Amino acid sequence: MSIDMVMEIANEALFTIIKTAAPLLLVSLVIGLIISIFQTVTSIQEQTLTFVPKILGVFVAMMILGHWMLTQLTTLITEMWSDFAIYIR
Repeated sequence: MSIDMVMEIANEALFTIIKTAAPLLLVSLVIGLIISIFQTVTSIQEQTLTFVPKILGVFVAMMILGHWMLTQLTTLITEMWSDFAIYIR
């Protein structure tokens, strides 16, 4: 197994991780920004106010995008296991 193959596997794995995590992180970021703007406008300085909306938003996003995320990860693992004979040479 050459260094190029290792780098290709690592790049593909990292890209898949970023691609599957990005929607949930973006949902959390947007909700946090909206709550932060709301806190600034209303002068509410409660630090724990963002947790419940973020948790609910990420949960809803996982319900909507969970199938797609699981498909992406399953595809990566299936490709890696199907090429396993190539890796051990």
